[in-house]
Amino acid sequence: MVLQITSIKTEPTVTWEALPADFVLPDDPVENIQQPPLAAALTDALGAAGRIQPEMLIGSNFGLVATVNKKIVVKAPDWLYVPQVHPVAEGTIRRSYTPNLEGTPVAVVMEFLSEAEGGELSVRSTPPYGKLHFYERILQVPTYVTYDPYEPSLEVRCLQNGRYILLDADAQGRVWIPELDLFLGIWSGERLGQTMNWLRWWDGAGNLLLWSSEQVEQERQRAEQERQRAEQERQRAEAFAAKLRELGVNPDDLT
Repeated sequence: MVLQITSIKTEPTVTWEALPADFVLPDDPVENIQQPPLAAALTDALGAAGRIQPEMLIGSNFGLVATVNKKIVVKAPDWLYVPQVHPVAEGTIRRSYTPNLEGTPVAVVMEFLSEAEGGELSVRSTPPYGKLHFYERILQVPTYVTYDPYEPSLEVRCLQNGRYILLDADAQGRVWIPELDLFLGIWSGERLGQTMNWLRWWDGAGNLLLWSSEQVEQERQRAEQERQRAEQERQRAEAFAAKLRELGVNPDDLT
């Protein structure tokens, strides 16, 4: 007779505790050269549109902390958004973020895909936890975005009943991100001299949120158009004055 023992899988105990001051945060290099500009472009567009408030936390490669079964776990997504955080003391630099302890839960995380083992779609439920498992089961982040800029391929997962479901894109290939009240999609083009497949925001009416550099260029073009219109008006006025003089009329007498 063989005695079979059924293992009982228990849910981990998750607590939100202050990170010790001497805790050494991971300082891993980015996994591909496109990660920093992708993250910076997403934040830049929100700032240029006036959609970033002082109480928000928007970061890139920034540590999110949870204590799981009394052990500290840190994951640093490529981009993250927290709606409201408690201010830190003056002169203090925020080194990491512990949800619920330091403010509201994390609302959106993004990972830009790499080929690293146990990466962005890993559901590994034991240490070291897979990223998808960590965001879904431990942090319970409502929206998890994964993006491969080389394909390019965008996937957005929404938390429903404790599990992520993959959302469908609209006819333009964009996915609604309710936490930011914006669409997210892929746009191919140039930014700051770099041509690639960017992630970009569109508002509910379908208007693209411009980067700050695009706003500057738009203002430059608007000013140039105004200068050209003013020059055309000046030339028309001079031509009219010349015609009046040919007819023996002094234009100054008409003012």
